[in-house]
Amino acid sequence: MFAEMKSSKASSSSCFINVFLISVSFCTIYLLVLLYLFRASEVANIPASSQGASAPTSLEHLVFGIASNRGSWLDRKEYAKLWWQPQKMRGCVFVESMPDNESYYNDSSSNSLLPPVCISEDTSRFRYTYRGGDRSAIRVARVVSETVALNHSGVRWFVFGDDDTVFFPENLVKTLSKYDHELWYYIGTNSEIHGQNWLFSFDMAFGGAGFALSYPLAKVLAKVFDSCLERYPHLYGSDSRIYTCLAELGVGLTHEPGFHQIDVKGDVFGLLATHPLTPLVSLHHLDHIDPIFPNMTAKQAIAHLFEAVNIDSERVLQQTVCYDRWFSWTISVSWGYAVQVFENHQFLPDVLRAHKTFRQWKKGHVVQEGYLFDTRELHIDPCRRPTIFFLDRASSGEDGIESTYRQYNSSDNCSLDMGLPKKLAEVKVFSHKLDLKIKQLQAPRRYCCDVLPFSQGEVLQLAIRECKEELIHIH
Repeated sequence: MFAEMKSSKASSSSCFINVFLISVSFCTIYLLVLLYLFRASEVANIPASSQGASAPTSLEHLVFGIASNRGSWLDRKEYAKLWWQPQKMRGCVFVESMPDNESYYNDSSSNSLLPPVCISEDTSRFRYTYRGGDRSAIRVARVVSETVALNHSGVRWFVFGDDDTVFFPENLVKTLSKYDHELWYYIGTNSEIHGQNWLFSFDMAFGGAGFALSYPLAKVLAKVFDSCLERYPHLYGSDSRIYTCLAELGVGLTHEPGFHQIDVKGDVFGLLATHPLTPLVSLHHLDHIDPIFPNMTAKQAIAHLFEAVNIDSERVLQQTVCYDRWFSWTISVSWGYAVQVFENHQFLPDVLRAHKTFRQWKKGHVVQEGYLFDTRELHIDPCRRPTIFFLDRASSGEDGIESTYRQYNSSDNCSLDMGLPKKLAEVKVFSHKLDLKIKQLQAPRRYCCDVLPFSQGEVLQLAIRECKEELIHIH
């Protein structure tokens, strides 16, 4: 009987355990179902704009604010036609007032190719005390807050520039894609000249080069900007006012060398032919320098550059260097712009230095003569300088991209020895479209090039390729 009682207790205990386990299983399943339904409800209630926040940045996420005036826009809008894409871009060109004849700005033949024109708000209530300056700097500075006030949706970045700033849109998007647009970013560049930075600031984005503000930073800046204008009536320009207000917000400049202020004059070939390892984002002061291609006007020259931009935007101005073993030449390719052939071997660091083809922005002050990039003097003998070939044409096909460069400085009275590059008539460069990933932008590396064996006669043929684990050096 004792055994029967023991067996009965064991059976009851086993039943209780089974009931307990079944109950726990049902409760667990019930809780998991509730959790799933709750998370699904959360996702359903997220706004569409938030759900797409991880999508790659595109031109549709940018809004532009361009500073101009009624006297300059008629001429400068020809630059804007080259880069503005009306189907993808949003923004405004700000002028102080419309002329009596509004077709001055909005002629029917070209209006569809240009950003809309907006009238700046009255700024007469703000003081301007910089002696000899122009109080329009206040109006231009407020382009920032007035662009934000346009209240566009889906914005990640606000981009600002002058009416003679030429942007390279695809490269601008790629550059901004490196950064988290939900954080506070102030992105641009300073002047190429030591003196300009010394006068204003080494940490100020110069407005003519263009600069970008992330959406959350721009929204906060717009709220407090007028108070900053009231505190700084003694400053000279618009970009100084923007910089000081951002400094008060605790935000510093993120330097991007693809933006270019171009605070030099004359022939900027040396500067452009040794572009940094970063996509070309902007050019400025194009009416204050020589046309970047020979025998063209400034606007024709930029339009010619865009022929290459439209084929391979990211590769434009990217410098590649290779060495010819047979003739001991050094060849520097600035894709889409020019090829330089040196008649002897040059060390790579020397080739990467900009030849001083240009002159300083202002004369008479030793501080103005200092540059913020590496330079070297031109050889005193023109016949010992590199032979230059400028872009003639470029085309894209199934097998890749072919660009052709024709010799320009053939008028020098130099002997045409068999081994001299001046005997060449043109250079052909073969490449493939460059599409850099974010990590490649963050850790850039120069590409390599090879002299092709079927180069002969007056034609030199080169191929650009991605470097392996190798050195770019004299063989």
